[in-house]
Amino acid sequence: MELCIQLYKRYLKLERSLSPKTVEAYLHDIEKLNDFLGGRKKLEDVKLEDLQDFLASLYDDKISARSQARIISGLKSFYKFMLFDHKITHDPTELLDAPKIGRHLPEVLSIPEIEAILDGIDLSKPEGHRNKAIIEVMYGCGLRVSEVVNLRISNLYFRDNYIRIIGKGDKERLVPIGQTAQKAINLYMEGVREHIKIKKGEEDFVFLNRRGSRLTREMIFMMIKQAAETAGITKTISPHTFRHSFATHLVEGGADLRAVQEMLGHESITTTEIYTHLDRSYIKSIIEQYHPRK
Repeated sequence: MELCIQLYKRYLKLERSLSPKTVEAYLHDIEKLNDFLGGRKKLEDVKLEDLQDFLASLYDDKISARSQARIISGLKSFYKFMLFDHKITHDPTELLDAPKIGRHLPEVLSIPEIEAILDGIDLSKPEGHRNKAIIEVMYGCGLRVSEVVNLRISNLYFRDNYIRIIGKGDKERLVPIGQTAQKAINLYMEGVREHIKIKKGEEDFVFLNRRGSRLTREMIFMMIKQAAETAGITKTISPHTFRHSFATHLVEGGADLRAVQEMLGHESITTTEIYTHLDRSYIKSIIEQYHPRK
């Protein structure tokens, strides 16, 4: 079984290209089940009833429904691998139901709110053009904050209107970039960035601080918070809010969900489906416009 776990770890890293942190979480799920079994039963001999008892123990330990669902997802992945690798003949997780969890609808900015944030940035300050370019690219391309921090000049293909992004698990994707975001980046790079003394090894990163080093996630969080306050936005927002807004506005505008999934870099379409939380008035107008018996 130790060898099987090692093979499973290799499968997660090499074949599924998961990050070390995610691989560690998957292995922790197996360890948690093993601790529960306490030597009474081997992992390969586990039955559905054992897993149901394990799930009940998680509930008794006041583990949240969301965390329970994540642990069960990890165990399902492990046992599917065991079945595929012929270590077991039956998958005990096949009929195991995860607890129902409510879908969290992320905060979304309206287009006027985004414009108010952009208009409120002081472009007389050197960091103003940089901050505006960051927000334009987050909203225009739906990037994660980590993807903005690590955006490289060598991955900008403005001639083809694309940028290359290294996302979660080091997975690459090409994301379209519009003229507005391109213009903002160019203004920053030509008017501000070229006057910065860049630290050795940081030359290829697009967004830099005044000392010539790439920005941190925390710096972008603080910049977003300050920009929202200046614009009078009372919603609780973060860099991820612009990614949510990007996806929501695309879906509300009629974009294909698969295309949005590709642009966001979601592994599963179910993750993207959260952006179908269209407002009731929009849904009502669609029914009135298209339903034959309105």
